[in-house]
Amino acid sequence: MSTQPSLVHRFEPSTDTARPPLLLLHGTGGDEADLLPLGAMVAPGAALLSPRGAVLENGMPRFFRRLAEGVFDEDDLRRRTDDLAGFIRWAQAEYGIAAPIALGFSNGANIAASLLLRHPGLVRGAVLLRAMAPFREAPAARLDGTSVLMLSGTADPIVPEENSKRLAALLAADGATVRHHELPAGHGLSQLDVTLTREWIAGL
Repeated sequence: MSTQPSLVHRFEPSTDTARPPLLLLHGTGGDEADLLPLGAMVAPGAALLSPRGAVLENGMPRFFRRLAEGVFDEDDLRRRTDDLAGFIRWAQAEYGIAAPIALGFSNGANIAASLLLRHPGLVRGAVLLRAMAPFREAPAARLDGTSVLMLSGTADPIVPEENSKRLAALLAADGATVRHHELPAGHGLSQLDVTLTREWIAGL
């Protein structure tokens, strides 16, 4: 068993083995501690696996490079997504956890969407908070049996409404069970995000 994880991370063991583990993926400028409080709120007692993005943009951690606001370096995205998949497999063996639910915000939600498309079945499901479609031309994926919650903000200045709807439609066309809510919010998270995420995870 490898003792060299590919990403700096935090792991908090489960205190409620009935709950699936969460893979927490922060937004730009966050780190491995950023979403731990959110994880504890939406899935009390679940194991929490929280890596830090390995890319720096003006000193701020991210999970993959971008060329401009809303324009992704897709070659880097593919490579970093595959690295993340390897990290998840390492963590499953190292910590003895089941397939996690990915919970990503912004940049973290975008790589979570890429993970669904490039490595179908690796995660049990995903919560995508303020996500964009990660690829101009998405790879074909079989997502039957995968549940996805997408929460978008109607006043989000970063993610266009058309883009988030396109991602939801793409995942559904690939067989995922998608629940997409458009909330009266901007790019930041609200209490409604917490409530809806907690209810969705509890219903799995």
